[in-house]
Amino acid sequence: MSHKFIHPIENRYRTNIAEFFTQEKKLENWLKVEAILAKIHAEMGNIPKEAAEEIQKKANLHFIKLERVNEIDKQIHHDLMAMVKALAEQCEGEAGKYIHLGATSYDIEDTALALQLKEGLEYLNTSLKTLLKVLLELAEKHKELVCIGRTHGQHAIPTTYGMRFGVWAYEVDRHLTRLTQTIEQISYGKMSGAVGTMASFGEKGIQIQERVMEELNLNPVLIANQIVQRDRHAQIIFLTSLIGQTLAKIAQENRILQRNEIAEMFEPFKKKQVGSSTMPHKRNPHKSERICSLARVLKSNLMVALDNIVLEDERDLTNSASERVLFAENFVFLNFMIEQMTKNLQGIELNKENIERNLNLTKGACLAEKVMVELVERGIGRQYAHEVLRQAAIEAREKDLFMYELLNSHQKIKKKFTEQELKELLDPHDYIGTAKTQVENLVNTMKQKYNF
Repeated sequence: MSHKFIHPIENRYRTNIAEFFTQEKKLENWLKVEAILAKIHAEMGNIPKEAAEEIQKKANLHFIKLERVNEIDKQIHHDLMAMVKALAEQCEGEAGKYIHLGATSYDIEDTALALQLKEGLEYLNTSLKTLLKVLLELAEKHKELVCIGRTHGQHAIPTTYGMRFGVWAYEVDRHLTRLTQTIEQISYGKMSGAVGTMASFGEKGIQIQERVMEELNLNPVLIANQIVQRDRHAQIIFLTSLIGQTLAKIAQENRILQRNEIAEMFEPFKKKQVGSSTMPHKRNPHKSERICSLARVLKSNLMVALDNIVLEDERDLTNSASERVLFAENFVFLNFMIEQMTKNLQGIELNKENIERNLNLTKGACLAEKVMVELVERGIGRQYAHEVLRQAAIEAREKDLFMYELLNSHQKIKKKFTEQELKELLDPHDYIGTAKTQVENLVNTMKQKYNF
């Protein structure tokens, strides 16, 4: 019977990072660890050199087929041991009897898992850097594009699109720092036997573990029971969830700014793209919505990863089944989200007319803070100025008047400014503080840090 996909990770959301999480890649990593263990055993004089060479020769996907491993697994119900038996079948002479000597299953599995997760994190590192570069380019390009800033969903004071992109870029930079730290935390393996005592490896146990990890470019744990402790793995799931939330934040802002009544920023929309099956006019931000949706899956998996830390005694198997889901989902979904967000931003459309319209939508009320600060400098008390401007803003809103008209008719304020000064004071383009400088500082720092 031909296999039919069930999980959308197999097709709809699959990216190249999925290659690190296939059954073939998992088997390949297991075989790699077994080969290195045999090599080190021979190096220590524990097994014949010829046997180790034969194991190393056959421990690859050219000789060991996933189909055969699965056949054996169906008989014995132990996938790691199925790999050992499949490898032994291919080894000539007596080499087969030395495979897996002294090791427990999770010596192989957790060490191989470290290789897998390290590769996956390094791939995400590359994807994130591409996203960061795009954000920095947008920040630099739009560092002087003034727009209305919003807090609590209401118009606040002017900001710039450069600031908006820059804030997101700086957050991605922090994720890259966390990612580097997480790679360091996960790059640990073990070769210490059933409950971690190394009894099965004898007096040379610590040396064997150190040499195996050295060959695999991993670090040896200082102490473990039967598994590498799951706080390391939970940190990975937390990191992927955290990055996912940043992407969801950017995507949600894009969705808000694409609303018809705002209409400032739009995700790309292809010429033949359909927005709705019944409403031909729709331009739905479905790519951004997809990112927000998948972010929920990432963070839901964090609860499972945290529970996996709590295992009984020297170990139990309650982490195993869920981990077959967790890592593949979070890595593949997250990389898809990063690539989708990168494409969204590369094709982003900014409607400058609507940006300017919205900037002036409150008819100068968004400059009330600026007027208040200037009034204080001209001798009017801060609290009095705040109240005058609060009432003026309410009146302007209720009567649909420009703030200039109200302020210019106020006796105390009128005495402090000429008409021209008041008009200039209510220009939103001149109240962005150090926004441009902050963006330039960020872009220059990031370019130097990442050699962009």
